[in-house]
Amino acid sequence: MISGPLAPCVDIIIPTFNRAHLIEGAIRAALVQSWWNSRVHVIDDASTDATARVVEPFFAHPKFNYIRLAHNLGTAQAKNAGLLLTAGDAVTFHDSDDIPHRDKVLHQVRRLSAQDVRADGCLNWPLANKEAGQNLTVSVVLTHHELILPDGRRVEIRRDLSLLDDVFPNLQMGAEVPGEWTHINSGLFRTDVFRRLGGFEDCVEEDRELRNRLILNGEVIWIVPELLLTKIETPDSLTQSPVSDYVSERRRADRQRVWQKVEDWRHSGRVEPVPVDCPALEVRQVSRPEWLQRRDMPASPETLARVDNILTAETSDRVAAQ
Repeated sequence: MISGPLAPCVDIIIPTFNRAHLIEGAIRAALVQSWWNSRVHVIDDASTDATARVVEPFFAHPKFNYIRLAHNLGTAQAKNAGLLLTAGDAVTFHDSDDIPHRDKVLHQVRRLSAQDVRADGCLNWPLANKEAGQNLTVSVVLTHHELILPDGRRVEIRRDLSLLDDVFPNLQMGAEVPGEWTHINSGLFRTDVFRRLGGFEDCVEEDRELRNRLILNGEVIWIVPELLLTKIETPDSLTQSPVSDYVSERRRADRQRVWQKVEDWRHSGRVEPVPVDCPALEVRQVSRPEWLQRRDMPASPETLARVDNILTAETSDRVAAQ
């Protein structure tokens, strides 16, 4: 794996569940990204449709890896599985119904690897645990994006202030859709962010919670103003499908959990890391087992034992096959 501060190896993680009709397009869009140093990992969350058959033709591609989980873990834990089993310098997540611009990752890498970012003295940097004039390391690069709604409407998400909707809802007037905010899921994350802050909270609002954890803990966020991603909401999308339980009492309860963390931050000035706790993590199939590595990030002892068992089993299978 070629890597370095100016040429990071990017893991493009595509979590998916029963999206055989969409996954091929998502894979092709990831593989044709113009940033050369990347690997595409599909995390199949135990799909019961034809996903495995659809992705099989990609197994021979030198930048592609397929990881099929033995049990359906849900979106947040599928993303955590992708984090735990890969070890690139940077990570981005593309949903199976995302269409990224071919230069999306390239634009993000350029900002993530910027070497001349300084804390301008006209800003109140102590609030982010920084000092005026110090060199800054960019933690995550977000992009503006376009949203296509089920009724065909196109919405351009260009509202940087919307990142703060859980902290300052009074800044959100004029949003075209409720909850309109710059998408965190498709950001490009430096890997040490997860070492410091942990993984995704196992809840329906995992993106919102991670977004807040990044901002409230003072991570440096760069927003690219170009529309570099199109998100398509279809009737079976997470936010639309009744199967996902997205609009439900659970979601309302999860959002209250997220807001409680914001309230706690107002008093403590910090949001605690989220160690990954995934005791049911088990892998049924891996197309490139030699790529599996454990990312350095907090996780429960049982989860770490699960990861070690996966790595040991895959190594043993490779040796036996030689």
